[in-house]
Amino acid sequence: MPRDSHATTPDGHEAPGDSHATTPHRHDAPHGSHATTPDAREAPHDGPAPPPGAEAASRPAQLPDEDAESGGYDYDYDVLVIGSGFGGAVSALRLTEKGYRVGVLEAGRRFARHELPRTSWDVKNYLWAPALGLFGIQRIHLLGNVMVLAGAGVGGGSLNYANTLYVPPRAFFEDPQWKEITDWAGELEPYYAQAQRMLGVRLNPTVTPSDVHLKNAAEAMGAGDSFHLAPVGVYFGDGEDGDGSRRAEPGAEVPDPYFGGAGPARRACTECGECMTGCRHGAKNTLNENYLHLAERNGAVIHPLTTVRTLTEDSRGGFAVGTLPTDKPRKGAHRVYTARHVVLAAGTYGTQTLLHRMRDSGLLPRTSARLGTLTRTNSEALVGAQTTPRRYRAAHGAEPDFTRGVAITSSIHPDANTHVEPVRYGRGSNAMGGLTILQVPYAEKLPRALGWLLNAVKHPVRSGRSLSNRRWSERTIIGLVMQSLDNSLTTYRRPRGPGKGLLTARQGHGAPNPTQIRAATETASLLARDINGFAGSNVGELMGTPLTAHFLGGCPIGADPGHGVIDPYHRLYGHPGISVVDGSAVSANLGVNPSLTITAQAERAMSLWPNKGETDPRPAQGTPYARLAPVPPRAPAVPAHAFAALRLPFQGMPKVREGAAAPGTREAAPEGDRATAREEATGRAEGTARNAEPGVW
Repeated sequence: MPRDSHATTPDGHEAPGDSHATTPHRHDAPHGSHATTPDAREAPHDGPAPPPGAEAASRPAQLPDEDAESGGYDYDYDVLVIGSGFGGAVSALRLTEKGYRVGVLEAGRRFARHELPRTSWDVKNYLWAPALGLFGIQRIHLLGNVMVLAGAGVGGGSLNYANTLYVPPRAFFEDPQWKEITDWAGELEPYYAQAQRMLGVRLNPTVTPSDVHLKNAAEAMGAGDSFHLAPVGVYFGDGEDGDGSRRAEPGAEVPDPYFGGAGPARRACTECGECMTGCRHGAKNTLNENYLHLAERNGAVIHPLTTVRTLTEDSRGGFAVGTLPTDKPRKGAHRVYTARHVVLAAGTYGTQTLLHRMRDSGLLPRTSARLGTLTRTNSEALVGAQTTPRRYRAAHGAEPDFTRGVAITSSIHPDANTHVEPVRYGRGSNAMGGLTILQVPYAEKLPRALGWLLNAVKHPVRSGRSLSNRRWSERTIIGLVMQSLDNSLTTYRRPRGPGKGLLTARQGHGAPNPTQIRAATETASLLARDINGFAGSNVGELMGTPLTAHFLGGCPIGADPGHGVIDPYHRLYGHPGISVVDGSAVSANLGVNPSLTITAQAERAMSLWPNKGETDPRPAQGTPYARLAPVPPRAPAVPAHAFAALRLPFQGMPKVREGAAAPGTREAAPEGDRATAREEATGRAEGTARNAEPGVW
C-alpha cells in the first residue's frame, strides 16, 4: 500500500506499515444484515484513477428506491454518522425520525454520568491520549502554529464544553464567503430557535464574584454597559427551564423537563463549576441528555471506541468506512461498515484530517481543492488573573472561590469585534493550570519571549506563584477572548519529516491570525487589579502558538467547488453522498461560542433530507441554489405538546417562549455593593443578549 494512504491511529500517528486498508475483515452487520467486503482498491502514487462508482458519485445523491438502485446490495446502514458531537447527534436523531437506519461511529468511549472525571487530575478519564492508555474527554492537538482543545467520547464536545450557547452577531451571516448564496440570518433563524429548545437554552440566573469582577473590568474600559449574563444549556430547576413546569432544589431529580416524557430524568444544577470536566450530576444539557438519547430510542446504533481510518465509495454507489478499535489500534481487527450515505461530523480536526488523507490517497479524488482553507480559531485568546487568599481578603474581606457557578456565566464586549467571558473549573480541577504562566506583556515590536522574561525578572515572586497549581481553580479567573475578525489558517498534511501525514497549518486568507490580542491583555490586567492579584497568559502565547477551544472551518460552504468544499445543503462537492455538518462547516469567525451555530446548521441540513424512499428535494450540484422548505419527518421523536417538539416552518413557527429567556437571578456574589451589581446585571442581561443576536431570542 502506498505510504501516503496509510491510515492514522487514534492519536493521529500513522499506522504500522503492515496495516492495510484494502480487503479488510467484514464486521458482523447489525440487525442480521450481511455486509460484503467493499471494493476499496489501492490507488497508485501518481494520478490515481477514480475509484469504482466515481461516475455515479458525481451525480447528486438520490434517495428514493435505494434498494432497487443498489441492485439489492445489503448495506449495514442507510446512513453512517462519523462522530457524535453536536452535528453528529443532530443528524442521528433527525434521520432516524425520517425512517433511515443510522449507525454512529465514535472514536471515544461512552461515559455514564458517574464515570466522568471528578477533577482534571483524574487523567485516565479526563485526558485523551490513546497511545498512553488515556481515553478521557479532553483532546489537545498541536498543529504547529496553533494548539487546539476539543472533546472526546460519546457526546463529543458537549461532554467538556462550557455549555454557552450564543447566536452570533450579524457579521457572521454577512461574511463574504457565503453571503451571496442566501439570507443566512433569515434562513437559519428557525433552526437556531429549534436548537435552543433542544439544548434547553436560558440565561444563567446567578451573578458570581467572577461576573462582578468582569463587569468592573468592563467599566474601566468604558464598556460597562456591554455586560450581560450568558445563555447556557443547563437545568437549574428554578421554574425557568423548558416550559417552566418542573421545579427542583439544587441536586434534586425531576422527570424529563424538556421532551414530554421522551427524555431522561434530570437533576438541578448545584453550580459546582465542574461543567468542563464532565457534569456528573445530570444538570448539564449534554447531547447524551437530548439528541443522542432520543436518537437511540428511535433506533440509532452507536459504536463507541471505533476509530475511522478510511472512507471511500464502493462499487455500488454507496460507501465503505474502514475502522479500528480505538483501544486496540495495532492488534484489533480492521472492520468495515457500509452505508448508502455518510455524514461527517468528527469535529473540525477529525473531519479535516480524514478528508485530507482520503483526497491525497485518491480515495475521494474529487474533493475540492479548497479543503483546509478558511480554517478558523475564532480569533481567540485564553488569558487569566490569579490572586491569593491573603491578597483577596485584604481587598474584599472574603476568601477567593471562583469555582462557584456554571462554567461561563456572563460576557462583555470591549469593542464591536471582541467578546470576553469569565471561565471556571470546579474545585480541585487544577491540572490545566499547568498551561498558565505570568502574563506575556502585549508588545508590537518587542519579542514576546523577551517581554515575558523582563516581566518575570521584575516580579520574581509573582512568576513563582504563577507556576503553582495549588487551589488554582479557586483563585483564578480565566478570560476567554473571541473576535469576529476576518482571519484564517489553511490546513494541509505534513509532507515529510517528523509527524509526516499529520495535520498542520499555515497562514490563510485575511489578516494574520493573531498570536496576541491587545484587548485580552488589557482585560486580564484589569481583572488582576480588581482581585488584587496578577495577570497571566497561556504558555502558547509565549511561543507564538495561540490556544483555541474553538477550531472551526476548513470545509466552508460555497456556491461552487471553486469557492467552497461543501454546497449550501452541506453535501461534499464531488462526492454528494457525503454530508459535512460539524464545526468544519462553520464558514466565518463567529466571535462567540460555536456550539449553537453547529447545532442550528445541522438542524437545517437534516431538515432538507427527504423521508426514506421519498424524492430528494435538494437540487443537483452544479445547479443554482434554491431555498427549500423543511421536510416534515414521518415519526418525530418528541411529542408535539412538548417544549422541545420539532417546530419548523412546515408547522408554523411559534415565537420562543419569552419566559425561557428571562430567568430570575440568584445571588452568589460577595457582600456589600455586589447586590447592586446583581440587580443591574439582571435588568440588562436580556436586552443585551437579544441585541447581539439576529432576532432569535
